[in-house]
Amino acid sequence: MPALWQHPIGAAFALPLLTAACPSAADEDASGRGEYLVRAGGCFSCHTAAGGQPLAGGRALAIPFGTFYSPNITPDPDPAVRQDNRPHDVAFPFSWRVLQTGWKLLFFTPGPFQPAPDRSTAYNRGAYLATALAHCGECHTPRNFFGATRSDQRLSGTSDGPDGQLVPNITPDPGTGIGKWEKSDVVELLKTGTTPEQSKVKGAMRETIQDGLKYLSDADLEAIADYLFAQTPIVHDVTPKR
Repeated sequence: MPALWQHPIGAAFALPLLTAACPSAADEDASGRGEYLVRAGGCFSCHTAAGGQPLAGGRALAIPFGTFYSPNITPDPDPAVRQDNRPHDVAFPFSWRVLQTGWKLLFFTPGPFQPAPDRSTAYNRGAYLATALAHCGECHTPRNFFGATRSDQRLSGTSDGPDGQLVPNITPDPGTGIGKWEKSDVVELLKTGTTPEQSKVKGAMRETIQDGLKYLSDADLEAIADYLFAQTPIVHDVTPKR
């Protein structure tokens, strides 16, 4: 008589039993997927202070409204990293959290990522990675007087990025953006930090690549490139003035 898992019907009953008997394998798989998403989201670079423990928070982010410090996202209490969150250094009136209620009504729309039904699978995968996880637009989009990203200038870069850094235009405009690049150029940059002109990215983007994006599969990096090249080209020169 064949063993239970060798019988086509018996296998259907045996598989759930075997899976239940080996929860560590399922947990490992889930943990691996979770780490991949954490890498894709840039969590390590934003939630790790210089010289600090991974994901324990305390990383300073200076913007025109003040300096914010990322929170500890390790699963403390014990056994993870015990580190208190550092209060933000933000001047009045931006320090009044109650004002965020009005700001959200004006500039924030809650809800899960919604794929575009008329777009390809690769485009939607890239859109998910670039907007829901890596949130590229938070750094690569200019902001208005209230600190909200400008929808009409999305991904067109800014000279007033985090920590005062210049953030480039990544729309497919051939003159001021990435319109002259190939898809392979975007993949190479997201893997190594090297541009087609053989220069190296710096600052926060360098950390984002080293701690996160370089761990993504080529297929996912190509999907991000597909998404970027499908955006509306915007003429916006943010290169340093000579």
